[in-house]
Amino acid sequence: MAEAGYPNGFDAGDFYPWPPYIGDGRGAGRVSPGDRHQVAHPRSWSARALTTAWREKKLKNLIVGITGAAGNAATRLEAYVSREGAYTAGVIPEVEDLFQRQAREVDVKRREALIHQIQQILFDRVTYVPIYELAFTWGIGPRLEEPGISLIRGYAYSAPYEDLKLKKP
Repeated sequence: MAEAGYPNGFDAGDFYPWPPYIGDGRGAGRVSPGDRHQVAHPRSWSARALTTAWREKKLKNLIVGITGAAGNAATRLEAYVSREGAYTAGVIPEVEDLFQRQAREVDVKRREALIHQIQQILFDRVTYVPIYELAFTWGIGPRLEEPGISLIRGYAYSAPYEDLKLKKP
């Protein structure tokens, strides 16, 4: 913290970790296990209560969110960046304009380019901070020919199930 310019820590306010992946968040509200400075105040809620409060725009400061939204990049972005998004806390006018344009676009290549523009703006303006990476330990048994791990890039689970293959006896 001192090297970053905060020798006494800083207060990031309330912190809402997503259960069950982050648990109760008590360890996640600190800079590191060896650092005595608390940077956030963990608030432990059930997933249902957290989701409801988030959708109703009642949460402020730090939220660790996850999405398992089905669909494509546009449907996943909508929940977080569009004015109609369930979890949108604020809208960047330029992003909203691009999002509405891509929604009306029928040309696949142009639509893809608009989505890439949105993603670049979100990245450049640091509208989110990737502080948590979902990682699982997978067990692969001797009976599996194709366990399905990493068939969907970046997906933490073994899937799609229809592609799992057992070895022939």
